[in-house]
Amino acid sequence: MSSEPYDVEISDETLDDLRDRLSRTRWPDQVTDAGWEYGANLEYMRELVEYWRDDFDWREQEATINEFDHYRAEVGDTGIHYIHERGAGDNSTPLVLLHGWPGSFVQMLDIIPLLTDPKSHGGDPAESFDVIVPSLPGYGFSDRPSEPGMSLSRIADLFDKLLIEEIGYERYAVRGSDLGSGIIQQLAVKYPDSLIGTHQSGTNPFIDEEQIPEDPTEAEQEFLDNAQNWNQQEMAYAMEHSTKPQTLSYGLNESPSGLAAWIIEKFRTLSHNDGDIEDSFTKDELLTNLTVYWATETIGSSIRLYYEMTQDPGEWGEMNTPTAMLMSSHDMFETPREWVERTQRVDRWTEVSRGGHFLEWEEPELVAEDICEFFATLDDPETE
Repeated sequence: MSSEPYDVEISDETLDDLRDRLSRTRWPDQVTDAGWEYGANLEYMRELVEYWRDDFDWREQEATINEFDHYRAEVGDTGIHYIHERGAGDNSTPLVLLHGWPGSFVQMLDIIPLLTDPKSHGGDPAESFDVIVPSLPGYGFSDRPSEPGMSLSRIADLFDKLLIEEIGYERYAVRGSDLGSGIIQQLAVKYPDSLIGTHQSGTNPFIDEEQIPEDPTEAEQEFLDNAQNWNQQEMAYAMEHSTKPQTLSYGLNESPSGLAAWIIEKFRTLSHNDGDIEDSFTKDELLTNLTVYWATETIGSSIRLYYEMTQDPGEWGEMNTPTAMLMSSHDMFETPREWVERTQRVDRWTEVSRGGHFLEWEEPELVAEDICEFFATLDDPETE
C-alpha cells in the first residue's frame, strides 16, 4: 500500500456532456398541485436542472474541494480516496468521518476546519483532530468494486487497514451516521483495540424481528410502530437498492435529471426543513454532491452497497467502545436511548431539535461541539 496525493478534477468533456444531457431532458407530466406528495416536484426539479446547466460553477466548487489534502491509497485490491487534514494542536486525535447514501465526502467539508483548528472558531485549541474523510468503495473517487462482496463488514476491514497500516495511526476515533454507522458497528466488533471511541447519529428504521424484545418499553413500542410506518411510506427506494440495484442503474447513470430526482427527494425528506429543501442546503451544495455522483458514474456502485449488506450482514457481538450518540428529533423519527442500549454501550446521549439525517452538513457547529466535548472526556489517545 502507498498513499499518493490526489487532486479532484473532472474533465471539460464530462462537464460539456453533462450540460448537453441536461438541456435535452425529457420532462414527465405531473398532476395539478402535486407538491412533493408524489415524489420529486416537477417545478423544483426544472428550476434545479436549469441552474445546474446554466449557472452552477463546478470549477469554483472543485477549487474549494482541492483546498483540502486529498490522497488515494491502494488498500488490498481497492483504491480508496480520502481527505487527510492535520490538526493544529500538538496532540491531535485522529478522527474518521464516515458518510452514507446519498451523501459523499462533500457533506463533511464544512465541519473539517471546525475540528482541525477549533481555536480559529472559538473552541479549545487542545481539542483539535486529525480528520480523515474516506469515500466509501463505490462512492466518489474511490474505486467501484467489480466483484461481489463489498459489504459494510468488508469496508470496515479496508478502513481499519487504511488507518493503521497505511496512514500509521495506532488508534483512531470515528464519527458517522446512516451507512457510516453500520461500518462503525463492524469496526467496534471486529477491531475494538483500534478504536478510541465512536460518535454516532441517526435513526435506523431497519428492524430485524430478532431485535424486537418481548417486553418493549412504551417508548420502544412507539419507536417500533414509527419504524413500521416509515418503512411502508418512505423506504421503497432502499428495498429496490437492496434487491435489484442494477435495474435502477441504467436510467440513473444515463440521465442527470433522473439522478437528481432520485437523490434530491431523499435530501428533502431526510433533512430538517419546512418543506423547502433550500432551508437546509444551497443549490450549489446539492449540485456539488450530485456532480460527484454523475462524473464518477458511481450511482450504481453506491446503491449496490445496500444489496451487499443484505447478503453479508457482518459480525455482531458486544460493542464496548466508548460511544456518544447525538440524536435529532427531526431525523426520521425519535429513537429512545433504551433501544440503543440493548445492542451497544452508550456513554453520552445528547438530544437536539435542529438538523436532520445529515447533521454534519446541516449543523456542522453543533456536531463539532459535541464531538469535542465527548472526546475531551476520554483519556488522552495514543496517536501517530
